[in-house]
Amino acid sequence: MADTERALALGQEARLFVRNHQNGVLSTLSKRLDGFPFGSVSPYVLDHEGHPVILISTLAEHTKNIDADPRVSLIVHPCAEDMQAAGRVTLVGRAERLSDKAGFGARYLRYLPQAESYFAMHDFHFYRLRVEDVRFIGGFGKIHWIRPERYAPPAAPALAAAEEGILAHMNADHAHNLREYCRHVHGVEVLDAAMVGIDCDGFDVRADGHVLRVNFPEPVLDAEAARAALVELAKQARTTAPA
Repeated sequence: MADTERALALGQEARLFVRNHQNGVLSTLSKRLDGFPFGSVSPYVLDHEGHPVILISTLAEHTKNIDADPRVSLIVHPCAEDMQAAGRVTLVGRAERLSDKAGFGARYLRYLPQAESYFAMHDFHFYRLRVEDVRFIGGFGKIHWIRPERYAPPAAPALAAAEEGILAHMNADHAHNLREYCRHVHGVEVLDAAMVGIDCDGFDVRADGHVLRVNFPEPVLDAEAARAALVELAKQARTTAPA
């Protein structure tokens, strides 16, 4: 594998890792403590460019710190017994406040509906972490710095524009397929399944209250490519269905 291909593959692996989680530790530079790093647990949702978006109050220490110095990092890791052996990704960049709160609200609340009461408050706002560097530790001996352009997903504005329509169609007409995807990919039988988001790398299903990630074998860039990938996955799921 050529160096460029290997770098892109590592970037995709790191990106898929971040897509597979919804919580991290956000670190800012403390205004109160004269620049000491200040970390706190922070749920996030990725936008279609792979940047994490967080919802925080103007009263939060993080907000005060970001307003004084926007440089931040977000470490994403699973809950594992052996944290040193588990994979993790640190995203480094600058946080910026989104001027259009409503613009990202629907996507955020599909993933984190428990945040609806915060979203309704006037002092809560979205901040996007624009990724400038990535540290990826995929396990023992697999340690890499990844440039932001290698981490970034392929541009897919057509898919982003079609997302809500795809979700409405899948949830209204193909809930049975969503349940089959969960069984086929994750080995779980679920009663209630709803697609909450789709991106170039895959999609997320809220299955009996838990978000499950399903990745596409190749990136999809528009609604037609997404449809083809979903149809193919449905065919594969049928081959493993119990008799």
